[in-house]
Formats: sequence, structure tokens, C-alpha cells
Amino acid sequence: MSFERLGLSAPLLRAVAEAGYREPTPIQRAAIGPALAGKDIVGCAQTGTGKTAAFALPVLQALDASAEDDPKIRALVLSPTRELAAQIGECFGTYGKHLDLWHTVIFGGVSEGPQIKALRDGIDILVATPGRLLDLMRRGFVDLRSVEVFVLDEADHMLDMGFLPDVRRIVAALPVRRQNLLFSATMPPEIRGLAEGLLHEPVSVGVEVVSKPVELIEQKLYFVDKADKPKLLLDLLRERGVERSLVFSRTKHGANRVVQFLDKSGVRSAAIHGNKSQNARTRALDAFKRGELSVLVATDIAARGIDIDGVSHVINFDLPNIPETYVHRIGRTARAGASGIALSMCDAEEHEFLADIEKLIGRKLERVDEHPFPASQAAMPAANARPGGRPGSSGGRRPGGGPPRRGGGGGGGGRGGSPRRR
Repeated sequence: MSFERLGLSAPLLRAVAEAGYREPTPIQRAAIGPALAGKDIVGCAQTGTGKTAAFALPVLQALDASAEDDPKIRALVLSPTRELAAQIGECFGTYGKHLDLWHTVIFGGVSEGPQIKALRDGIDILVATPGRLLDLMRRGFVDLRSVEVFVLDEADHMLDMGFLPDVRRIVAALPVRRQNLLFSATMPPEIRGLAEGLLHEPVSVGVEVVSKPVELIEQKLYFVDKADKPKLLLDLLRERGVERSLVFSRTKHGANRVVQFLDKSGVRSAAIHGNKSQNARTRALDAFKRGELSVLVATDIAARGIDIDGVSHVINFDLPNIPETYVHRIGRTARAGASGIALSMCDAEEHEFLADIEKLIGRKLERVDEHPFPASQAAMPAANARPGGRPGSSGGRRPGGGPPRRGGGGGGGGRGGSPRRR
């Protein structure tokens, strides 16, 4: 199926083609048609499958069909993290480049001045994180009474981060009559309950469940003593074919320690986590995207919005204590059908986490028995345990992760087409 058959307008089709996308992903095929028809959507799809375009394209088309000379906030997209909000803003800029619509992104950790200016100038689409949005709402800078479409992205992560009360306060400020689009990688009972109270006769679209990682990802496991993890990481990073690696740490301080060790060992890296300023996080991401850094060390919250082409390897320095998080992590490679490598370390304290992960995904990770730093404690058996090879590389690109445009992170505005008369 082509994008033309989804009923998208000519300006949107032109922008999608210019971005290099030829065929819609499954979640886009399932969601765009009902969304264009004005239906409420509850969408469940694995990370990296193009959810952003699945809601951004219908939102742009709906607002363009009734564009006004005096812009008001007519679409609100709520995101759990700064990086994801900035990325969504970039996508609206990419897809809406030939439309006369304005958008901006607001989140904490940066100066509010440019964000407030963009709001005062007038926008059609607002992408926001809950904390900064509620703050600006309380101070009278944000008026949501004209919102026609409300998008809740990464709803499960909103729950993980304790944003549910904030989401309810924001929803209470929206008009009763509106279209709602809720997207989530998983659909736990709490999110289903939120959906039932938020959506009106929704169309449910689901593509892949979170318990099934992308099949093209090669997954390997290394049992290692906790003290030897940094040395094993350095050994893995120096292998041929490891080009651009995203390393996951369970804690912020752990991420900092990994970066310090790698820097002392001559490997350029940077950390992103909640204790870093937004400017520092943005600089690190940009350097990683440009290839100036080959290693980015991240915590799960900070990395939720990362969608970078050509991540050849995801390395779990620490196994996550929530099994679904493992699937989110490894989905940062093997984007849009490309292959990828996921390497995980497991120390004696993480055996229980490993058991939960393997139960969720329904398979045993391939054990790599022969490596320089074997664990001193007996490892968990696996039916497919055997010496593992070394990693290759991958790349990929998908709709929903276009190149940066005006109107991205930190409150800049963006539009397509010619300037609207004010």
C-alpha cells in the first residue's frame, strides 16, 4: 500500500516523499484512515514502528482543512520526555513543511522565554511535556479551549513516570467535544482504564505486542561479575563493526561512572539523564547524531525519545528491572526493518531480571560463553547456550523520525508554506 491510498492531501504526500518515505508502516496503514475520518484511536505498537507519523499526518490534514488567519491551539500532543517532545516537533515540521500551520514545543529544563513568545505569537499545534504545560497553564500563557485534537503519546510511560494525575488535570481543561488519539507501546490495565474514560467509541489498532522484540535484532547475553562490567563494555565497543552504540544504565550515577571510565580509556562518550540540563542533553544527542560521539550512555527515561538512524548496537550495561523496558531499549536499533545487535550484561544480582525478560519475550537470549571476563558465579542455563560471534552493524530510518526543522526543542515555532497574515 502507498501513502496515496491512505487519503492524504497533496502537500502531505509531497512532504512524505521528500522525506524519503515510500510505503506506510503497519501502524500507519491501520491508524491514518480512521483518524482522518475523525475517529478516536487507541493504538498499540512496538517502538520504532512509525507511531509519530500515524498521528501527525492526520492532525496536520485536519487542521489544514480549516486553517484560520488568527491561530489558536487546535491540537495538543502530550509527551512524557523532553527528547520525545522535541522529536515530535521536528516531525510536524517535516510533514507540515508545505502547509500554513504553526507549531511549537514546550518542556522544562530550558528558558521559558522563547516558549512564551511562541505561544503569544499564535500557534496551531502544541507539543508539550506535562510539567511545563501545567505551569504555563496556571500562569495564563496556555489556553486549551480551542483544542480539536488531543494526542497522548507513549501513554504507558506517562504512567511509569507518575504523570497520570497531571494528564487528568490537562484533560479537564480541554473541550468535551474533540478527537482523541492515544498511542502506547504497551497497554496495561491502568492505561486501558484511562482510554475508556478519555475516548469515545475508539477504533483499536494494534500491530505488534511489546513481548515480541523486532525479529531482525540479534540478541546476545554475557554473564559477568559486576566489577568487570566496565572492562567488558570496553572490549565490546572496540570490536569491529561496533559503529554507533547506545548503552543503557539503570541509574543516573551509573551512567556518569560509565562515561568517566570510557573517557579515561580513550573512548569518547556522553551521558544523558534527568540530572543533565536540557542543553547538555541536546548537545550530547546532536554530537551522537553527527557521529562525533560513537557512544551515548543513557537511562531509560532520557532515552525514551531517542530515534536516531544508524544505531548499530544497543548494549545493556545493566539489565532493566522491568522486562518490558528491555524491549523498548533494544528497539532503538533495527529501525524500519533494518537489522541490529543487542548485547546484554548480567551479573549475579540480575538473574531474576533476566528470567523475567526471557519469560516476557518467550525465548532464551543466546549466551556468549567465551569472552575475556566470565562470571565467577554459575550462570543461568539456556537451551541455546553456545559461544557467540561478535556484532555487526545496522542502520535504518522510519516515518516518524524526520530531520530537524524549525519548531523543534525548547520552544521555537515552526510552520510550512508562506507566512500567514496576522
